[in-house]
Amino acid sequence: MTRVLVTGGNGGLGREVVAQLHAAGYMVRVMSRSAAPAAAPAGLEWAVADLATGAGLSAALEGVDVVVHAASSPARNTRAVDVDGTRRLLKCAHQARVAHLVYVSIVGCDQVSLAYYRAKTAAEALVRDGGVPWSSVRATQFHSLIDGMLRRLARLPLFVVPPGLLLQPIDTCAAAARLAESVAAGPAGRLPDIGGPEVLRLGDMAREWLAAQGRLRRIIAMPLPGAVAAAVRRGILTCPGQHYGHVTWAEWLRASYATSELAGRPVGYSVQVDNHPRRK
Repeated sequence: MTRVLVTGGNGGLGREVVAQLHAAGYMVRVMSRSAAPAAAPAGLEWAVADLATGAGLSAALEGVDVVVHAASSPARNTRAVDVDGTRRLLKCAHQARVAHLVYVSIVGCDQVSLAYYRAKTAAEALVRDGGVPWSSVRATQFHSLIDGMLRRLARLPLFVVPPGLLLQPIDTCAAAARLAESVAAGPAGRLPDIGGPEVLRLGDMAREWLAAQGRLRRIIAMPLPGAVAAAVRRGILTCPGQHYGHVTWAEWLRASYATSELAGRPVGYSVQVDNHPRRK
């Protein structure tokens, strides 16, 4: 039986990958910095290892045929995890004679100058030249990531959302399905990018997000300066012709906030900076 190690297997994407591979009949080993929780599904293997230090990596890779590299750290220790950690993983995978490594990256990462995107681009190059047969796929933004970003913005005294930013949210289940397909297909190099079923402006997504929770909040549309924001407004983080999956932003919101007592009430106000407020 093929044994698949999933790095970041206890994260949002990783859990979906683990579930789908396990259901497909693979022997799945979860790699995480934490020990297996009591509620971990039966039949899974568990390896405690840390990409940032290399602790436990060699043991985690013993007897592994395929690695799905889903671990990432966008907020802190990014280089230690995403770049140096990927280098360590590849070295151990080569020593363990792993037959295939599948890497998940971000659509447009090589055209955005932010540190996290540069780290993902560097990790792609390591995977490409790391001596382990490989596949990689770039995905657009997960629904949960955008939800988290809006939660952080909504904690501020003013709910400021940059206008015009184009995103293409994708469900983690769909992204996981693509990674599972790649495991079954074998090493294939760079695979086509994948994105969700629709390209949306962040401001429109914020209004739907508020409506799903029945929250009354003014949205301040303040333009974001700089080359990165301009590129995102042009759609650099989207791949409109390469839809994958079918869960829309509105559908994900309904499923996520269905128990909200206020769900479905009016969204409130949206205002443009330096203009008079107007009801939407």
